[in-house]
Amino acid sequence: MRLAWQELIRRPTRFLTVWVALTLIVLLLLVLGGILDALVQSSTGLLKAQSAPLIAYGAGSKGSLDRSRVTGSERDAIAQVPGVHEVTGLGLALVAGHVEGRTEPADVAVFGYEAPNGNVPAPPEPGEGFADRSLRDDGVSIGQTIELGTARIPVRVVGWVNGTDYNLQKGLWVDAATWRRTLNANRPDAAVAPGTFQAVLITAEEGATPERLATQIEAAVPTVTVFTIAEAIALVPGVSEQNSVFSAIIGVTFAVAGIVVSLFFALLTIERVGLLGILKAIGASSQTLAVGLTLQAVVIAMGALVLGSLLASGLSQVIPATVPLTLSVERFAFTGVGLVVTALIGSAISFRRIVRIDPASAVGGT
Repeated sequence: MRLAWQELIRRPTRFLTVWVALTLIVLLLLVLGGILDALVQSSTGLLKAQSAPLIAYGAGSKGSLDRSRVTGSERDAIAQVPGVHEVTGLGLALVAGHVEGRTEPADVAVFGYEAPNGNVPAPPEPGEGFADRSLRDDGVSIGQTIELGTARIPVRVVGWVNGTDYNLQKGLWVDAATWRRTLNANRPDAAVAPGTFQAVLITAEEGATPERLATQIEAAVPTVTVFTIAEAIALVPGVSEQNSVFSAIIGVTFAVAGIVVSLFFALLTIERVGLLGILKAIGASSQTLAVGLTLQAVVIAMGALVLGSLLASGLSQVIPATVPLTLSVERFAFTGVGLVVTALIGSAISFRRIVRIDPASAVGGT
């Protein structure tokens, strides 16, 4: 192992090619993962922000929030199911937001809600709202008024929230009355009656299992369909398709990284057959040589991870705001673990060749 480490230090140029290749692969993995994370977050932030474990839609909505309707009587029936602690309404209106000084309107998702959640405090006063920070790109600031839709319903921004966009539109949180007014004035065809919401969030009593409670609610109120938040996120249009496509590309990229590592160390092992034979002749075991090879692969992978992460972070600072890109700690960790595992697998392909080296023939052939 000490010899392997000294070779890395004294002859770094020998490993330059594979290091550069892995660095570019890390950059690609982080950019692909960052785009996926940004797309998913901007499509599902509304649901990810929720503290309640369950959400109920109208039975015929197929998990689509804007097509769903839950009436006041259905909500009351849900509240009577044993194990239900609290039921609060949630509404959505997708409208254009007109910002003073901007010629192009912003795409705004107006959320009407009744209870605070993990990202948003208690509902503001009527005519006021909490804006997602993504709206700053459209010139929105604290104290500014956004006029919603063709009806120009005014809402004054009184605070910021983070990560609450939905369906690629930027979140604006208002009280239930302001949301209902906005929806009914701009979308008469989708108008909702007092007490009706597009969905209700359900909090379970202590000790109640959300999955079992969902089944009980559907049995008691057959006109609604109840999902866990994770299930509801998967039902958002486009999310499953985005995950499938990007996950396949990321998987192929990891496979390419493994091939690069395996080919490099296979060639390096062939080049060093004589040296490895001498080491075996003086007492080095195949296991010791394999461990040294593994050390080199891991160190190169970690170095590529560091440089690739720095390049990705720098790229995120200069990339246009129109390109969705979110680099999270979780994405860095996932890429790092995946790259190290890939390097281990790739380097392991050379172990058989190391084991089969015969000291006498290897030394005699030099």
